[in-house]
Amino acid sequence: MADHGGGDFTLLALCVESSHARGMGHLYRALNLAQALAARNISLLFVINDHKPAHGLIAEHGHRFELAPLEDTASGWEEGIVARHGIRLWINDRLNTGRRHGECIKAMGLALVTFDDRGEGAAFADLNVAALVFDEAASLPGKRVLQGVDYLILNPEIAQYQRLRSRRDSLLVTLGGSDTYGVTVKVVRMLAGLGLGATVVVGPGFAHHNDLAEVMTPTFILKQGVPSLIAEFFHHDLAITGGGITPFEANASGLPCIVIANEYFEVAVGKVLSRLGGAVFAGHHSELQSEVFSMPLPIEAMSRAGMNHVGLEGMHRVVEAITEYL
Repeated sequence: MADHGGGDFTLLALCVESSHARGMGHLYRALNLAQALAARNISLLFVINDHKPAHGLIAEHGHRFELAPLEDTASGWEEGIVARHGIRLWINDRLNTGRRHGECIKAMGLALVTFDDRGEGAAFADLNVAALVFDEAASLPGKRVLQGVDYLILNPEIAQYQRLRSRRDSLLVTLGGSDTYGVTVKVVRMLAGLGLGATVVVGPGFAHHNDLAEVMTPTFILKQGVPSLIAEFFHHDLAITGGGITPFEANASGLPCIVIANEYFEVAVGKVLSRLGGAVFAGHHSELQSEVFSMPLPIEAMSRAGMNHVGLEGMHRVVEAITEYL
């Protein structure tokens, strides 16, 4: 595994949880952040649970990683990692961290940064970046909170692939690296029932292949492990996505979306994207109605709204904020 460290660079830990149940959105965001940090000659180490698809992606991007029992709240495993690598700043992208973990990191004298974190451990954070939290913003824990779309960490490739859409010719279905609940299968079944087709992209953690094969028809194209989802966006005019970071990246690319909430906390995300104009919110996956996929949409207006309201400066803002703690 390649090491982007060396010299007198500051070393930080980027601790991420990735699994079929949790999904891989946190990992993809962390990989984009790692790219920006490495570009500033900041050496970093991924700390990750045992999830083989995640390990492969980290290695492919040229980063070192160390496995850790993230569910262990008692042994103090964090101390060994900090001592071995000289960590000075700890970054969590794990959703809800525990109190003992936050206490442990601060007891070692480290700065603590966390993402979209509502756990008890976030109360100890020097910085909580909450770009995807749109409800209960006033109650977000952390000494400093950066909240809203201005702090989205988006794939920098987007700048190369932006284009205005004007009609609905090609449909893309992409519902996450793992698609925990098999929503892809439900969507393909509904589209097939409407006589529609699409390109279906599944991620490295997708585990519903047999069920998907049963509902696929010749009008669908299946892709797994695309080299770049951003580059794939360029070839389509409308995307059906989950309620994580993907619809923001699509909108920033000029690609309108139909957003489905895979988790209930994604409902707020879907509603915000709908208000911004680049997406239509189809509700939680448990209440999905097929009619949403065939309704007429103002594609050009949605494409313009997406590019106008979802900018690409969030990465710079977040990296600037993080480096203040080094």
